[in-house]
Amino acid sequence: MWITLLTAVAESALEQLLNKEPALAVQLAATQHKTLAVTLTDLELCCALHYVGEQQGKARCFVYGNYQDQADCHITTTLSTLQELSDPSQLTRLIREEKLDLEGDLQLAQSYSKAFAGLNIDWAEHLSNHLGDAPAQLLVAQCERAKQRGASHLGILKRTVTQLCQDELNVAVHPLEVRQFKTHTRQLAQQLAALEQRINALSEL
Repeated sequence: MWITLLTAVAESALEQLLNKEPALAVQLAATQHKTLAVTLTDLELCCALHYVGEQQGKARCFVYGNYQDQADCHITTTLSTLQELSDPSQLTRLIREEKLDLEGDLQLAQSYSKAFAGLNIDWAEHLSNHLGDAPAQLLVAQCERAKQRGASHLGILKRTVTQLCQDELNVAVHPLEVRQFKTHTRQLAQQLAALEQRINALSEL
């Protein structure tokens, strides 16, 4: 349910941006009637953007969650790597480093990356139109904390693997490290479950 809520909010926010920032619609003109799909492997989520241009005097861009259809361009990556696409020049580097897999129209991905580069979306403001000020601030804060905790746990895992590779020793991971990692993973799962419950509760207000 939270995916449906977030995609609806993202679609509403995009339409407001398109109609408040005419330059954005101009930059997306080349993407009209083409679909860009993005799969985030760490979240097991696939969403898509489909810009259709102006309809009834307003620019429209549809956002789909759990997208499974064919797309003109399909990007597969992680959430942290996706954030690097705010700089369009990094796209080819990420592909070379195998941090990002792209199938289809490269120019479509570049057009979207260039169009949205530098945009600073106030998600709390957009969510407040649907949930109210206080719940919106709470939701955004919870999402940010969950993101930070996830990044922290991922960093711990990366440092552990890196240290093992640098030591060049054929040894097993220490049992204490395994227990610590399992504890961190359980805590993250509990936090994400609590966040989902809060999102469901807020959406019912």
